[in-house]
Formats: sequence, structure tokens, C-alpha cells
Amino acid sequence: MEGGFGSDFGSGGGGGGKLDPGLIMEQVKVQIAVANAQELLQRMTDKCFRKCIGKPGGALDNSEQKCIAMCMDRYMDSWNTVSRAYNSRLQRERANM
Repeated sequence: MEGGFGSDFGSGGGGGGKLDPGLIMEQVKVQIAVANAQELLQRMTDKCFRKCIGKPGGALDNSEQKCIAMCMDRYMDSWNTVSRAYNSRLQRERANM
């Protein structure tokens, strides 16, 4: 993903180097979504590792595997709940403008 970000901006305009604002906005949205997903994964990994792994070793035992799976499921469920509530609030506020 790195390195290609700036070089793609002018490629979809088709008109002598003109920048397409719609294309730029879509690319920015994609970059933000990727960054958000990476941050979510990193936070979830850090939190669940600290919670579930007592003594790091070469492999996870059965209880660690179960803990990691449950922790990640709970984290994703929580994140989805908060995300839905936040989006709902944004929509209500936009409707009241």
C-alpha cells in the first residue's frame, strides 16, 4: 500500500493530468478504512495476548487457544456494537441539521 498512494491520484482522471476529486475521496476513504482495520486488529491482538498468554512459548495450549478465540469474539462484538451506535448517532445528528 505504501508508495502507491500518491501515484494513483492522477491516473483515473483521463484529462491531461487533471485530478478527479471523486476518485481522490474514494482513495482516501479506502486508506482510512484500511488504517482503521489495522488499528482494530492491533488493539485486539495486544489486549487478548496480555489477557490470555501467561508464559509465551513455542505453541499455544488448549486453554490459551480458547481464551484467544473468546477474547477476539467478544472484542469484535463490542466493537461492532459501539460502531453501530456511533453511526446511528451520526445519522440522527445529520438529520437534525
